[in-house]
Amino acid sequence: MKFKLSNVFILHLTVFVWGFTAILGALITVNETHLTWYRVLIAFSSLYLWFKYKKINFSVNKEQFIKLFLTGGIVGLHWILFFGAIKASTVSVAMVCLSSLTLFTAVLEPLFSSKSVSKLEILVGFLIILGIYMIFKFETEYETGIIMGISSAFCASIFSIINAKQVKNRAATVITYYELIGAFCWISFYLLLTNGYTEAMILSKSDIIYLLILGVICTSVAYVAGVMVMKELSAFRVALITNLEPVYAIILALFIFGKDEQMTSGFYGGASIILATIFLYPIVKTRLEKRKLSKNLHP
Repeated sequence: MKFKLSNVFILHLTVFVWGFTAILGALITVNETHLTWYRVLIAFSSLYLWFKYKKINFSVNKEQFIKLFLTGGIVGLHWILFFGAIKASTVSVAMVCLSSLTLFTAVLEPLFSSKSVSKLEILVGFLIILGIYMIFKFETEYETGIIMGISSAFCASIFSIINAKQVKNRAATVITYYELIGAFCWISFYLLLTNGYTEAMILSKSDIIYLLILGVICTSVAYVAGVMVMKELSAFRVALITNLEPVYAIILALFIFGKDEQMTSGFYGGASIILATIFLYPIVKTRLEKRKLSKNLHP
């Protein structure tokens, strides 16, 4: 029981750290593309040192590398859009919009597999759309940030579905490592094409500290810790705790940025619908599956 409780605590701490990613995105002064470039560089470098220290074999064949490298482009775009959403609006808006990941996954996953869309997922999708509509209606000044946040969720949904298949054949940390390399290379190529290597990339002392925290602690360390405890916990509990990420981020943003993060009642109404739907989704889904299993066992 103590071991399980410690794993739950570590997962909560990991999700809290993931939520802190959004805070760092708001604090770092370079633009979202440069920010993401630095983040993935620091993250895959620290993961490489981790593999070497633990003597972990992280080699993959050519076909696997190409798949992960290409997926890395989507990961990089996701983070650019996510940090762009924060800079174009607020942490709260970006995090709530990112929560639409559940909606996109419910819609897109059947297209990538033989899975059919359930009535529960249709209801979840409808409620999330309702919540996003309310936010759009009351937070018109953040329209660009909202669009970027939703687009970020769309990208996250695509690479999450792809990774769900990849993780069956190799370690999640290895997948992350090569996707980070892919993200770094694709962003580097984009910066080269757009003459993005300018003085705007120069970092302040505070930026360097924040980026090291973001790249090492919030990306590499948090991800490794998260994967380790997820193996010991049920999928239901993991889903429930992971869904707290936007809640942690919004509370942190209100505490750190104060009035800059205070929104209209319409925003909080829409956000409440989205977050409640996402939080309750695994609970309802688990109960329905248990009921279905019980009927099959006792017709």
